[in-house]
Amino acid sequence: MNRYLKVLRLFWLTSLAAEAEYRVNFVLAFLTSLLNLGGSFFALFLFYRTGYQMGGWSWEQAMVVLGMYTLLDGFAGTFLIPNLSRIVPHVQEGTLDFILLKPIDTQFWLSLRQVSLWGLPNVLFGFVLLGYAVHRLGLDGFALARGLIFLLPGLLLLYSLWFLLATLTIWFVKIYNIVYVLRSLLEAGRYPLAAYPASYRLTFTFIIPIAFLTTVPAQAVIGSWNLRGFGTATAVALALFFVSRQFWRFALRYYTSASS
Repeated sequence: MNRYLKVLRLFWLTSLAAEAEYRVNFVLAFLTSLLNLGGSFFALFLFYRTGYQMGGWSWEQAMVVLGMYTLLDGFAGTFLIPNLSRIVPHVQEGTLDFILLKPIDTQFWLSLRQVSLWGLPNVLFGFVLLGYAVHRLGLDGFALARGLIFLLPGLLLLYSLWFLLATLTIWFVKIYNIVYVLRSLLEAGRYPLAAYPASYRLTFTFIIPIAFLTTVPAQAVIGSWNLRGFGTATAVALALFFVSRQFWRFALRYYTSASS
């Protein structure tokens, strides 16, 4: 474990040093994130300006959901996109060979080799939104901390699902485009799950578990939560992570080098 922590520290230090060379990009990423957040905020405003409530969720409660989504999007931009999007070129160009030869777990290398500064603005904006909503709801820091704890299984679940889809590139290189479809579907997490029709709620709970990503952590913040729900989310996330590891090992049996 200590060896992997040292390797992770070296990975992230070198990655951040390389990213810091292009500081203007961080400003552009900040502005882009701000504009995207403004668009989401405006869309919510259009619903709530007439007094309408999404599935019984008040304006402040819906802001909690949006804050959770923004945090999740920042996590994806910081860790998932910089790493998992590189699996396709590794397979296409045969550079996966060199990773497989390294004395380190391949999934660890592919998942954590890079860290990007460009996802951090969304993380910052997510905390700002959550702080604003918690204050308006008259809640304390414990409520926010509870929601962040409930968010952890969602982060693991999102990673595992993303890695599962990326693994399919071992057989079908162009299948990675499905990840962009996944990202589009995840945008449904901007709004409370109760705002969708019953058929959509079933899909977003049992097929594409968006509910565990944003709505469940938001419920933990506002007080509508239970340990059983947290246990279910954690069990689903751990099970999917285990499946992603086993599926990756299975896929490597069919990997053929493109470099020789």
